[in-house]
Amino acid sequence: MTLGIVFVILLATLAGALGYGRRAKRGKTLAEWAVGGRSLGTLIFWFMNAGEVYTTFAVLGISGYAWALGAPAYLAFCSVSLSYALGYWLMPKIWRAGRAGGFVTQADYFAARYGAPWLGVLTGAIGIASLVIYVQIQLISLGLVVQLTLDGRVSTVTATLVAAALMIAFVFAAGMRSAAFAAGIKDVLMIVVVVMLSATVAGTIGAASLLDIFDMAEAAYPGIGKFPGIDPASPTTSVWLMTSALNIALGNWVFPHLFQMCYSAHSATVIRRNAIWQPLYSLAYFFIILLGFAALLAGTQPPGNNLNAALLHFVATSYPSWVVGLVAGTGFLLALVPGSLLLLSAGTIFTRNIVQPFWKGMSETAALRLSRVSLIGFASLAAFLSVHQGSSLVRILLNAYAAIGMLAPPVFLGFLWRRTTAAGVLAGLVAGFTALLAPFASQYWAVVAPEWEPGLIAMAINAGAVVAVSLLTPAPRPAAIAVGVYPGVLPPSASIRDQAS
Repeated sequence: MTLGIVFVILLATLAGALGYGRRAKRGKTLAEWAVGGRSLGTLIFWFMNAGEVYTTFAVLGISGYAWALGAPAYLAFCSVSLSYALGYWLMPKIWRAGRAGGFVTQADYFAARYGAPWLGVLTGAIGIASLVIYVQIQLISLGLVVQLTLDGRVSTVTATLVAAALMIAFVFAAGMRSAAFAAGIKDVLMIVVVVMLSATVAGTIGAASLLDIFDMAEAAYPGIGKFPGIDPASPTTSVWLMTSALNIALGNWVFPHLFQMCYSAHSATVIRRNAIWQPLYSLAYFFIILLGFAALLAGTQPPGNNLNAALLHFVATSYPSWVVGLVAGTGFLLALVPGSLLLLSAGTIFTRNIVQPFWKGMSETAALRLSRVSLIGFASLAAFLSVHQGSSLVRILLNAYAAIGMLAPPVFLGFLWRRTTAAGVLAGLVAGFTALLAPFASQYWAVVAPEWEPGLIAMAINAGAVVAVSLLTPAPRPAAIAVGVYPGVLPPSASIRDQAS
């Protein structure tokens, strides 16, 4: 029954998504495949936006963190609200720049804003690396769902490879439009699953009510609802919460796939409406954290003590098979939809910003084909990393945000300060990545700022270097400045030569 329900959910979603994509498609071009023809309206953009924020990390990662640590799972509440507060201001600017410049990728923006094609290549490579790290979250989660669906009959390695194959197949069949449609179905199912489990979980573990679960958890595990959580020695203090949430908020819209998603909106109004109402989704985290506490009270012990599998193991051992099938089917979509956009973005960046600068005459057909083929390699790399790394989903997420956070200063400064230069951006990247990845870095920050998120420290060093070097180097040309400071509008002083270039 579990397997049958999963098949029905996947086939129905795929059929609907492909049907929607074909009806709306106007041409087989890279722009249509990658940014949906820049015409997604309020409703479909809502689901596309939510689909990239509320993924398997939201359900499996946060519930697993609540099961293992307790209060540190509150990170989800803070990071989502802060992200949309910044997104209300930043996303429309990205949309206007993309619409005016005909940009398809984030690296297109960097190359144009700083008048430096080489910077597009560099930031494109950084973006791809960050996306591959992020894809790990979806593959690890999807692998766990595959194991649940097949009742543990396959190994972790096999499940991960099956997950990668499913994700590749989905992104090959879909595009931005189809993924957006599938995201709508995914969101509805996620709400149904969370509400259903929350409505029945108290009776399942012998609690009098939902709120009683928190009282029982505090009684059984004193301090679970306060920082640093169950483990008094954990660095997950309130300082960790604030710095991690701020790092996620500043880096969220800088991810290449979310940059690309902003290009797909029909108007800036569509984006602002979503930014106003999307934080309401964060209320679902209350119930997701509650489910993690319930799994802990039920004595759930996932195989290998894997916190990422805590909720799935709890459902598999406490609910009937039809519920397990519904949860598994929803889990497939929670990983496939955002994973498809991550891979789609990586493939588009590789073709448009890594290959095309050296292959000037590439046709649209060849570009689309290369984008699709290259994502197989990126999915394979993510699968390799997933098999050989056993980190929690939250830790992988923070690593991804630390990496992409190195692009946050040039994005924000590019829209705020006309004096920002390509040389400054390069200096910032060197300084930031040195502070983040140097052999001595992790030990140094653990001693100097033990409770701080290292990614935020590296981002601050990056920003300082960008400002300092930009002040010492010639300002960009007016046409380049206009891409950021005046999205879509050249300043009055721009010359004919500037406009042509």
